[in-house]
Amino acid sequence: MKKILFSLLLISSGFIQAQNNTSYWQQHVDYKMDVDMDVENFQYSGTQELVYTNNSPDTLNRVFYHLFFNAFQPDSEMNARLESVADPDGRMTMNKGTKENPEVVSRITGLSPEQIGYLRVNSLTQDGAELTYEEVGTILEVELAKPILPGKKTTFKMEFEGQVPEQIRRSGRNSSEGVALSMSQWYPKLAEYDFQGWHADSYIAREFQGVWGDFDVKISIDKDYTIGSTGYLQNPQEIGHGYEEEGTKVKKTKGDKLTWHFKAPKVHDFTWGADPDYIHDKLVAEDGTVLHFLYKDNDEIKENWKNLQPKTAELLAFYNEHIGPYPWDQYSVVQGGDGGMEYAMLTLITGERSFGSLVGVTAHEMAHAWFQHLLATNESIHEWMDEGFTSYISSEAENVVMGTNAENPHKGSYRGYNYLASSGKEQPQTTHADRYAMNALYGASAYSKGAVFLAQLGYIIGKENLDKTLNRYYDEWKFKHPTPNDFIRIAEKVSGAELDWYLQDWTQTTNTIDYAIGSVEAEDDMTKVTLQRNGLMPMPVDLNVTYEDGSKETIYIPLQMMRWEKPAEEGVKTTVKKDWAWGFPTYDVQIPVSKDKISTIEIDSSQLMADVNRENNIWGKSDSENTEAEN
Repeated sequence: MKKILFSLLLISSGFIQAQNNTSYWQQHVDYKMDVDMDVENFQYSGTQELVYTNNSPDTLNRVFYHLFFNAFQPDSEMNARLESVADPDGRMTMNKGTKENPEVVSRITGLSPEQIGYLRVNSLTQDGAELTYEEVGTILEVELAKPILPGKKTTFKMEFEGQVPEQIRRSGRNSSEGVALSMSQWYPKLAEYDFQGWHADSYIAREFQGVWGDFDVKISIDKDYTIGSTGYLQNPQEIGHGYEEEGTKVKKTKGDKLTWHFKAPKVHDFTWGADPDYIHDKLVAEDGTVLHFLYKDNDEIKENWKNLQPKTAELLAFYNEHIGPYPWDQYSVVQGGDGGMEYAMLTLITGERSFGSLVGVTAHEMAHAWFQHLLATNESIHEWMDEGFTSYISSEAENVVMGTNAENPHKGSYRGYNYLASSGKEQPQTTHADRYAMNALYGASAYSKGAVFLAQLGYIIGKENLDKTLNRYYDEWKFKHPTPNDFIRIAEKVSGAELDWYLQDWTQTTNTIDYAIGSVEAEDDMTKVTLQRNGLMPMPVDLNVTYEDGSKETIYIPLQMMRWEKPAEEGVKTTVKKDWAWGFPTYDVQIPVSKDKISTIEIDSSQLMADVNRENNIWGKSDSENTEAEN
């Protein structure tokens, strides 16, 4: 087993000094679960032993568990939100009525008692003492028999039962592609407690947060089913199904069921998929990681899934280099769910896709293994750090792995952000993931604007510094729960720039960037360019000048509040001017050549600055000549 990241005893047993001169701490859990699944009625029962370590400085008098499957009921909060939001998720709705007068109806509303999902706790003790608890929607509220003091451990033992809902969102049975079981968020899961208190958010189909720990899970299921799971299979010689080593004989099964035993170290989630018709392929990547691929025995998708396998190994290598080494011994790509969703050591994705789409969704969900399962920001309140960072790095990876080699692989993200900024409905990225007015606004903010945050940071501090920032961010914050402030402090350490303004304006406001070329005037044998700041958000400015003889020059205008200058790009002639203080709406640049020797002047020809009006960013001779003719 890889040792690179598992000497992390400090996480579970002590306090770690963080960047803000306060003690960083995080809670720790160890789960043992034994579950029996009935594939006829999709009901299951289980026992859970959970050892909880309170590493906080606080005394805890109660705890909360998530009961996610309770969301898949007609009277749930998730269904109420689905029926009230202006743009409901199409995967969770169906169309009724006529073509002329369609009626969008929640799929949850029509679920029968046999189709709904549920999780029920039948008994719960703390160190042997019976506990009082109440089920409130998708949250179990638990009053403790005795407080958990700082630095102390306690053991909870539970008996529970559940029913797998019809496949509607992420989890479920009998997906549209015929996958029997997509088992994510299927067990009573202890809520996270951190420096902001308890995160016991009701589940309404958005994001998750979890506590780091070790999982020991046994799953008993019909012997014909193959499982793809978080964790390492402990009894492959008893299971077979492609997990046994080559040449190993599998013990003959007695009875109708097999018990699969998995252990997963240092994860904050445990997920599995199961189907009687899975094909199971394996590929050992360059770094030794075993890649598992489980997909339906369907002739129409086999070729794509076979071709996906070496591409997945290439993606793994890219992320290892550009973020940091993948620490676990395996990763699984499992057909299931209703789109694509990341989980610990695996992803569930739909499999009936074009090859490009299959690689694309794998690239994105696999990147979450870093930006969620290694750098576990609270994606309910910092959703843009998870989805945005993942979108950024997966676009970078696809650009290389698929041989696209686009100069700017993030153009789609910039388009999404421009839609958001011009919509008149943008909410700050500090908005809780559940409380965006529309799903489209959440998507554009978390995915597009989140990805632009990184791409634009490359414009601000330089691509080399951005790359170093991502590596150092991984090194300092792996297996922790970093916040936006933690990330921007890393970027400051790497670059030397002051960047608090960038984090604040981009994520905490809806201020936009709009710099313009106001005028270009001849002054004897010089040229005077007057720049204007029309938007409220500050930026340093790259002014790119192309001369009549074909030569080029970048005039760099530092932003005063950065207290820093970006290094010149290698091979590019660069002239650094005096700082532009944000409070001044205009700035004059003197170019020491006559106007007739200049072909074009453009603000940010890289288009990595998310300027909301690029029409006023460029001046050219044709533009000025046309203007003079009109006048």
